[in-house]
Amino acid sequence: VFPVFLLAWLRFGIGGVAMAHWLRKPADEPPLTRQTRGLVFLESFLGNFLFTVFMISGVKLTTAVSAGVIMAAIPAAVALLSWLFLRERIAPRVWAGVACAVLGIGLLSLSASPPAAPGAAQAQGTSWLGNLLLIGAVLCEASYAVIGKKLTGALGPRRISALINLWGLLLTTPFGLWLAWRFDFAAVAPGMWVLLLFYALAACMWTVWLWMTGLKSVPAAQAGVFTVMLPISAALIGVLVLGEPLSGAQLAAFAVALAGVLLATLPSRAALRVGR
Repeated sequence: VFPVFLLAWLRFGIGGVAMAHWLRKPADEPPLTRQTRGLVFLESFLGNFLFTVFMISGVKLTTAVSAGVIMAAIPAAVALLSWLFLRERIAPRVWAGVACAVLGIGLLSLSASPPAAPGAAQAQGTSWLGNLLLIGAVLCEASYAVIGKKLTGALGPRRISALINLWGLLLTTPFGLWLAWRFDFAAVAPGMWVLLLFYALAACMWTVWLWMTGLKSVPAAQAGVFTVMLPISAALIGVLVLGEPLSGAQLAAFAVALAGVLLATLPSRAALRVGR
């Protein structure tokens, strides 16, 4: 219904109105430093803006299977970046969880691959560029998790959510205004406006606040493993709501991916007790 950048602009605009009261600095929160301001900008630029550009452009130039397999590398990328930049110690079972996450979603992507549509832009001449863009999307999403972990040490989850949404609005405003000038808003059905409102609040406000709140107490490498729930939940909605079939191979992929989540999040004391 909406062009991508117009949709993004409307989304950030609705989120900005909903979170305007979250921009106020709490009394017990330190003033924004230059480093924190830079991290807030990078969080929005990489996680909101560039991720969207790379993801959508990459999928157009390569196959859905390739996209799924490449995006399955997000947990590993988060673990690697958290080790490099946050100096987090990655326990062996977290690495095992990352491996299960990558394997499970890779299997899911391969088992759920649809036949290529005639005339689709999946030619060998452009697939390498699409895959490269998707690798960029993986790095952007991993950076989003790692920078978010860093920000939670200086700002509260609500203020982080509001600030990165504000930057997203600023970054998409030139594109949004250009597209809005020629867009026929009167042709949009009332139900679509309701869906847009829900999408904006869910994507800009609720999920970001939940993610940042969780990052305050969970290492970034462990949090990255939870990204396996994105394709899993999407597939389950397809089965339960849209009536799509679920094969045995897809069930096996779900089991492996969920085993990765359990491996990465099992409390260490419980693991020691089981070992004894």
